[in-house]
Amino acid sequence: MPNCPNNIPKTPMNAMTRWVLVLVGLACVGLGALGAFVPGLPTTVFLIVACWCFARSCPWLERRLIRESRLFRPFLVYLQPGAVMPTRVRIATLVVMWTAASISAISLWQAGASSWVPLTVILAVCVGTIFVNRFGRPRQVAAAGSGTGQPASGMRG
Repeated sequence: MPNCPNNIPKTPMNAMTRWVLVLVGLACVGLGALGAFVPGLPTTVFLIVACWCFARSCPWLERRLIRESRLFRPFLVYLQPGAVMPTRVRIATLVVMWTAASISAISLWQAGASSWVPLTVILAVCVGTIFVNRFGRPRQVAAAGSGTGQPASGMRG
């Protein structure tokens, strides 16, 4: 097993399990990198699985292959707490998402799929729209003390 500094697993793990997790993580990083260039192949899912594998087997691989690589570093900005999607990106995301879902739903309907299949696609894109609009925007922070009966300084009177 590669030397993994500062890696104290929470549960005891044998060497074979660690090797399997490292190999699965490496395969997922490769698929994620491929997905960054190949349309239709997801990137995010593979990177999440790779992070999970590396966090349990060898955290320095996570730092080295995902957090410090030039390929994936630009995407990490959006994973920071409090990060927001720019309005232009949010609009582009929704347009692409709705276009792809509409084409899929219409194709499924014309192919004779049960009516619940295209409806499920549309329902999924509705959930995605709520998610993008709710979590992609900056949160409105109420002014200190407004509507709480507390002074603006935060000190109780």
